Amino acid sequence: MKTKLLLVFACGLAAVCAAQAADAAKPAAQVKVTFVTPDKFTDIKDGFMDSERDHEYLLGELKAQMVTLAAKYLGAGQSLEIKVTDVDLAGDFEPWRGIDFDHVRIVKDIYPPRMNLEFRLLDANGTVVSEGKRRLQNLGFLMTLGMPPNDPLRYDKEMIRDWMRQEFYQRAS
Repeated sequence: MKTKLLLVFACGLAAVCAAQAADAAKPAAQVKVTFVTPDKFTDIKDGFMDSERDHEYLLGELKAQMVTLAAKYLGAGQSLEIKVTDVDLAGDFEPWRGIDFDHVRIVKDIYPPRMNLEFRLLDANGTVVSEGKRRLQNLGFLMTLGMPPNDPLRYDKEMIRDWMRQEFYQRAS
């Protein structure tokens, strides 16, 4: 019995390794994300008072989300260029609530996540497959299950995920 179990495990491991090798053989999708004049974005801060460190962290998180998702939805050899021209994160700061609330982002349905961007999708030969400008927003963001629940950018990342799924899912198949 132990020998059969070991044989099944070895076959499964070999199949996983073969699948990983096949994925490594195909050229990976290239993704370039640029934030155009982020100092003029509607809302990209971690507290009521702005800081450059907040901008870098938050924009880095959004960029990482785009790069990770693009790798999932783009086909082999495709490349994607995204220029983000405005960001308005879900929620807002309400400093009139008191001094203790200047670092608390209040999330209400009147503060939905929004993002303006331009994109170009290129095939392996550099031919433009698709391009355009998009104004992303999720007015029903509080009715979605943003995951993980402790991620402060969960609603913004979910909006990006929805856009990528709608824009690129069919092209990758």
